[in-house]
Amino acid sequence: MIHSGQKRYNCDECGKCFTRHAQLKEHLVIHSGKKPYKCDECGKCFTQHANTHLRIHSGKKPYKCDECGKCFSESGKLKRHLMIHTGEKPHKCDDCGKRFTRSGDLKTHLRIHTGEKPYECDDCGKRFTLSGNMKTHLRIHSGKKPYKCDECGKCFTESGNLKTHLMIHSGEKPYKCDECGKCFTQSGDLKRHLRIHTGEKPYECDDCGKRFTLSGNMKKHLKIHSGKKPYKCDECGKSFTEHAYLKTHLIIHSGKKPYKCDECGKCFTELETLKTHLMIHSGEKPYKCDECGKCFTQSGNLKRHLMIHSGQKPYKCDVCGKCFTRSGALTTHLMIHSGQKPYKPHKCDECGKCFNQSGHLKRHLKIHTGQKPYECGECSKCFTRSERLKTHLRIHSGQKPYKCDVCGKCFSESRNLKRHLMIHSGQKPYKCDVCGKCFSESGNLKKHLMIHSGQKPYKCDECGKCFILYRNLKTHLSIHSR
Repeated sequence: MIHSGQKRYNCDECGKCFTRHAQLKEHLVIHSGKKPYKCDECGKCFTQHANTHLRIHSGKKPYKCDECGKCFSESGKLKRHLMIHTGEKPHKCDDCGKRFTRSGDLKTHLRIHTGEKPYECDDCGKRFTLSGNMKTHLRIHSGKKPYKCDECGKCFTESGNLKTHLMIHSGEKPYKCDECGKCFTQSGDLKRHLRIHTGEKPYECDDCGKRFTLSGNMKKHLKIHSGKKPYKCDECGKSFTEHAYLKTHLIIHSGKKPYKCDECGKCFTELETLKTHLMIHSGEKPYKCDECGKCFTQSGNLKRHLMIHSGQKPYKCDVCGKCFTRSGALTTHLMIHSGQKPYKPHKCDECGKCFNQSGHLKRHLKIHTGQKPYECGECSKCFTRSERLKTHLRIHSGQKPYKCDVCGKCFSESRNLKRHLMIHSGQKPYKCDVCGKCFSESGNLKKHLMIHSGQKPYKCDECGKCFILYRNLKTHLSIHSR
């Protein structure tokens, strides 16, 4: 007599045991590689009967959860689901203590500790901990996107991505932040968002100690240290750390600007840029500086602004030791040492000056057209940029939000405070290669170099006399007007 639970039928291949001989026979088919059961609907083959698989085509889900009413195609899936309601997680990781509802999930989790990645892509050699992740990855090489949105026709490599996308059309955002009320389409997005409130930054860079709220942001950051830029533009040769950055850059060459502002008709290459632009029309500036009350449309701009108050300059040049508040400013600065010319694809047809951003070129063109759309209500003085008008208005209001911590002197502009601080530090980072004279500002060095070159760009139309500085020409013109 066989006792209940006794497993006397042993598989010689893997050692797995079974209570019945028929179960062992069924199991041995896995090792033989045979898949005798074929689905008439899609042609997929199986080692065991395809009854469960057929429910995908029929839509049958005979196993119902009494707690929440959710239905399943398999009894095993219902059993696993019930553990959500009971909170049961019987499988514990000895390394970190994390618990799981399924033994299979624990096995997969253990690969994090062992570093095991048993699934390798034949195309590029990339390895994965899960076979499902590799299958999804293979669609990058094949170009397959089997999950299509019936609303807009957009296709996806994963069903999960399609589900998330469908929430855009439905407007559904079921995950709400209790702190600020912001809603999200995915629970993972809410978890990441909560780190803003808690200040949690669990991912640390081993090279410089900088911490991040997202693992993806740390991965991007690590490319700064490695110098890796694997994504290259075939048009101009510029390289990027992220594929997404290359995609955005390629739009410059194509000239496409698919995102249009309904208010003013202006078009943009990126949706996020359009969203930021819309704040100009709405006047919305949700990010406020607690130090001086200045408001910003973007969180990144607020972060950079806060460095003015803290004096923080985390990006240091290894060649000369100069520090910067932004990584982009450091990159531009490094070109001085390397002799490399910065990438400036936007050229002015009037004077030939080049710019790295189209917006900078547009602002520059106003010099040639004389266009000054921003007028001061106090004195009627006009400006080419709204930022210049805002700064100018401080003359009338007397507002000087930028204070020197050394002597207490206040300034209406942050750049004036920066210049002033060099008086206390004695810092003169801009050196003339001809005579060795040093300057606190790059602009002063440029003017000084004209003495050596003999360049005098400002000419008097009355008498033909030339000057190095525009202010000297203005002073000179008063002679003719007397």
